[in-house]
Amino acid sequence: MVTMTRSKTFQAYLPSCHRTYSCIHCRAHLANHDELISKSFQGSQGRAYLFNSVVNVGCGPAEERVLLTGLHAVADIYCENCKTTLGWKYEHAFESSQKYKEGKFIIELAHMIKDNGWD
Repeated sequence: MVTMTRSKTFQAYLPSCHRTYSCIHCRAHLANHDELISKSFQGSQGRAYLFNSVVNVGCGPAEERVLLTGLHAVADIYCENCKTTLGWKYEHAFESSQKYKEGKFIIELAHMIKDNGWD
């Protein structure tokens, strides 16, 4: 008989010498400031930032949604530590002008806090 065990997700820590963004609910690191692409996005709960890459984030199934910039296939993303939904990942953009978003991540400001060296 084979038993399946769920592997533990280890939390990633970004270098403390960099400005970082963390989950406002549990303070798990989410992104390095150097990965920020744009602050000009709108989420379902207000302003949001677009990141090139993130850490400590899980991804749900992709679904098609009509957003402000047209039809996209997106997957909700959540904090791996506290399971709070943070935003979404762009899986596919149907309009050529939006292709730059593919594989990028939106995190809503309502769910993140600035950490390390913002003073």
